[in-house]
Amino acid sequence: MKYTGNFGLERETLRIDKNGCLAKTPHPFGLDEHITRDFCENQIELVTPVCKNIDDVIEALGELDTRTNEVLKKNNEKLWLYSNPPHFESEDDIPIAVFEGMLSAKSDYRMALQMRYGKRLMLLSGIHFNFSFSDDFLAELSGGKNADRLFKDTLYLRLYKQLMTHSFLLVLLTSASAYYDKSFDSDGTDGVVIGEYSSIRNSERGYFNLFTPVLDHSSVSDFCSSLDEYIRKGMLFSVSELYLPIRLKPKGENSLSALRESGVDHIELRMFDLNPKAPLGIDENDLKFAYLLIMYLLTLPDFEFTEELQREAVKKHKAAALLNTNPELLKIAENIINSMKKYFSDDEDALNIINYELSKLYQSQEERFVNYYRR
Repeated sequence: MKYTGNFGLERETLRIDKNGCLAKTPHPFGLDEHITRDFCENQIELVTPVCKNIDDVIEALGELDTRTNEVLKKNNEKLWLYSNPPHFESEDDIPIAVFEGMLSAKSDYRMALQMRYGKRLMLLSGIHFNFSFSDDFLAELSGGKNADRLFKDTLYLRLYKQLMTHSFLLVLLTSASAYYDKSFDSDGTDGVVIGEYSSIRNSERGYFNLFTPVLDHSSVSDFCSSLDEYIRKGMLFSVSELYLPIRLKPKGENSLSALRESGVDHIELRMFDLNPKAPLGIDENDLKFAYLLIMYLLTLPDFEFTEELQREAVKKHKAAALLNTNPELLKIAENIINSMKKYFSDDEDALNIINYELSKLYQSQEERFVNYYRR
């Protein structure tokens, strides 16, 4: 299997000091576009360049990770490679990222998020996997000619609906954050506990809007218009506040105007927890499985993504983040993976990846998470 296309990773992590507390120093990397900040000043986001295969994007992440750690070591700091934050005393330990001058709107937006969701939620960190098909592959799909914008938009909308419907599967397979510090619940509490979720950030307590957005998937224009209606009503500040596990992204700035004017450039999968057992926070096998899932879903028939189906997809996604997963959901996941095995039956490498993921379903959640945190 050649895992080819256009790949990019965004990895969020928190900076901590020598005592394991959230760092209180300013972001030490200036305006580096590849080593930037997310919500707070002590939350680093590594953004890889676009790469042509999974091996290269992992290597690019590794290079950024090395650069970051070299600087942090000089400051007696390091990265916290867990999705759930370490102990903190109060939200005063969570300084909103400081952007000035032409970028001051970024800080204003974060202030608005704080008012709506509080700061605690914004500490939850993970990995976003960005992907688009190569021009050659798109040309092949479109009958040997260069794919036009309508073809690409239609293809990515169709894939988006399938990925939203199947996002729960990736949560089941990559959740890695059952343990958390009690300070995440309330100030003045201490001690690490295992909660009811295998992934807080993917659960009903995690990164979701205060309502379930229902969008129009008839076309990219209709998709943008339905999103714009939520923004007009004040239910969303901008398209960046659409907290669904999958996003359609334009090239360059993530804005509705860019998406409407230039169409879909790539698709973003946002559900990956930081894996404490992987040196870079992400298991290469998980990325390869996500790629295989994308290629498999591309073969499934299109369907109308009704309001009922959209709400059901979000409900399943949240249910998959429970530590004690519903057996029916596990059975559905098993059936999907077995269907993938049939589709890739002639590809030994793909089958090895799929079987690796399938084995996780047969492992108890408790066993998985003890292994994640055992040193």
